[in-house]
Amino acid sequence: MHFTLKQFRYFLAVAESGSVASAARMVNIAQSALTKSILELESTLGMPLFERTPRGMTLTQHGYRFQASARKVISAVAEAGDLGRGSETPLTGQLVLGVTSLVAGYYLAQLLARFQRSHASVRVSVVEDQPQFLEHLLVGGEVDVAIMVANALGDPQALVVEMLTSSPNRVWLPAGHPLAAQDEPALADCAQHPQVVLEADRIDAVLQRLWTRHGLRPQVTLRTSSLEAVRSLVGVGAGIAVLPDFLYRPWTLDADHVEVRSLRESVPNIDVGLVWRRGSRLRPVVAEFIELAREQSRGQSRGRGVR
Repeated sequence: MHFTLKQFRYFLAVAESGSVASAARMVNIAQSALTKSILELESTLGMPLFERTPRGMTLTQHGYRFQASARKVISAVAEAGDLGRGSETPLTGQLVLGVTSLVAGYYLAQLLARFQRSHASVRVSVVEDQPQFLEHLLVGGEVDVAIMVANALGDPQALVVEMLTSSPNRVWLPAGHPLAAQDEPALADCAQHPQVVLEADRIDAVLQRLWTRHGLRPQVTLRTSSLEAVRSLVGVGAGIAVLPDFLYRPWTLDADHVEVRSLRESVPNIDVGLVWRRGSRLRPVVAEFIELAREQSRGQSRGRGVR
């Protein structure tokens, strides 16, 4: 099989935007050329990556799996570009990194592995804790930098936040649920059904403000800090949930039991970012980690739509 980097970029642009027209504007080529590239990619793979509907392009199960691989390719290309900027004197010292359990499973592994490959002489310690305790450790100087949900910091004046990614919230439904017949269910309709609430990383606080703003008080079946419990309960029809997209894994067995739909109303995204103490002098190892995180974020953004 032969692929080109442009094919990966064009595919990711369509996957992100859900539209050939929007993707063509993102990557600055003609729609016909973009369509041809996607068709050639599907022909090479021997499988459909998109479902074509009047509303646009949606990924198939094969498409979701290929999307994960394509993002790794784009990230690897960005990483290869780092080789020419290395310092002759290797970094040394210690980096204390804070992370919450929810975010750790989705953003930490690749970034940490890349940093350790590039700076093997740096001792890295990872502290996993609840958001409020990580903030306390950051302010006290016990943690250098944290990766966490940054929507509802307890003391935002004491901290610097640099967003890495922003994930839309959608409603998770058991397969065959009545709301799944709607392309974009309304919040008021969702509030008529029992809810499973994920109490982790203050996501529940962000969503509670959303319900309150719309004057809605949905019945809550269960509040849990376990994402797996939410998946299972939604999958068996015990309730529905409103959660950020980065937690959904459609290429796994989730897709057999759980469907997702965008919400009709404008709903705040969940932002994941770097957080460090305001006014602190960033040691070289900390500054290097922050820069590497920025580059990975830019690489993922380029993968979603590179010009």
